[in-house]
Amino acid sequence: MIATLEGLLAHRGADQIVVTVGGIGVEVAAPFSTIEKLNTDRVFLHTRLVVREDSLTLYGFATTDERELFDAVLRISGIGPKLALSLLSSLSVEHVRSAVHNDRPEIISRVPGIGKKTAQKIVLELQDKMPAGLEAMPTTGAEDDTSADVMDALTALGYSVVEAQAAVQALPLDAPDGVEERVLIALQSLGA
Repeated sequence: MIATLEGLLAHRGADQIVVTVGGIGVEVAAPFSTIEKLNTDRVFLHTRLVVREDSLTLYGFATTDERELFDAVLRISGIGPKLALSLLSSLSVEHVRSAVHNDRPEIISRVPGIGKKTAQKIVLELQDKMPAGLEAMPTTGAEDDTSADVMDALTALGYSVVEAQAAVQALPLDAPDGVEERVLIALQSLGA
């Protein structure tokens, strides 16, 4: 099993990178959040090798929490690595934790390719099987609702789930409590 990978960043794509290790270029599928964090030529990734009948695919993650969540989602019947990667590309580990802990499948259903039933299945399955280190962090319902409302507003305005999530996470700690005010601040951070 390949647990980690360290090398030089040779290529960066939308959903994969190539890391040169000892003169060999290794193709690694990675969530958007991981690819976005790669700011230097030197790369260190926590990895998971997925073996299928017709392929060997290496998936890379910036943190062990991302890899553990990927593994937990893969253990759910009917969920493959592409959908698990899409989940991690669209939502942070903290947002998935919060959705599972607060029984909010509508947050997960915002991910492209995940419908209501699949989101409910993910939330239900992960409630009892959150891996060690991925225990849900309780949040106040109001805070979670406000963030969800801001994300809904931004996606309704045409921003992707990833852009909306990044804008919500970038909100200052002293941001007003109102949804409208938070949306305006988020739009400013998005350059709108």
